[in-house]
Amino acid sequence: MRRSSRRLERLRRAALAAGLACLGLIPGGGLSRADSPAAARDAVPASHEVIELSSAFPGFRAAFVMRDVAAGRTVRHDPALAATRLSPCSTFKIPNSLIGLETGVIPDPSFVLPWDGKRREVEAWNRDHDLRSAIRDSVVWYYQELARRVGPRRMQRFVHAFGYGNQDTSGGVDRFWLGSTLRISADEQVEFLARLHRGELPGVSARSLAIVKEILVQDPPGPGLVYRGKTGSCSDPGAPPHGWWVGSVERDSRLVVFAALIEGDGASGRVCRPLAEKALVRLGVLPDVAR
Repeated sequence: MRRSSRRLERLRRAALAAGLACLGLIPGGGLSRADSPAAARDAVPASHEVIELSSAFPGFRAAFVMRDVAAGRTVRHDPALAATRLSPCSTFKIPNSLIGLETGVIPDPSFVLPWDGKRREVEAWNRDHDLRSAIRDSVVWYYQELARRVGPRRMQRFVHAFGYGNQDTSGGVDRFWLGSTLRISADEQVEFLARLHRGELPGVSARSLAIVKEILVQDPPGPGLVYRGKTGSCSDPGAPPHGWWVGSVERDSRLVVFAALIEGDGASGRVCRPLAEKALVRLGVLPDVAR
């Protein structure tokens, strides 16, 4: 049994090394001989681009997809779950922001919507918000009002043009992304983010793109690095809760986009983020610093 366990661990680490080598993300001197690409020859072929990251997401079923945009190479943990469509929850605030800007509903990131006075469970929501603070605090009511002002026809037109998931906005203009009809997979999240960063989303101006990229920036975990992300938390009907952390990392001339998804009791975007960051550290995309 001990010999078998050691062999499984060698295979697991070799598979991880193969995925890293495929992305070109192996840090200098960061892997032992046992983790080298040569040691992975008899494990998972690099062309499969499948890596094992279960230990980064303890207690949850998880999918993790990461793409080196320039190289066009992608690695996945749990490809089956990565291809499964679930509600985008508040990760839809990314396209929702773009749509609000492009339709003129939001003229700029300082545009304020007044709080309606209804107290909600998240204390930070109980005040006026502009676009920057609304995406930072994931203010649901702000984006629901934004969507109502965009209107169902224009919203559907943009969601279809973006090729966003199953493109189904029939669940109500202010609800369709919240455990309702709109569904997207982790694979599709990454494709959407890659197109966003390449400036390939139809009907999106360079100005709107620059604003949304700016409001997604997180506190830098290291010098020379731009880190963006957005959480999402909700449940689909009859399914366990799920949580998202999706975003990008720019470092020197490299751009990596990613989507992490966890599923199970206690899953949320807030829980998913630090787990995904552990995976990003393990893959050499984020520096190993205390967050």
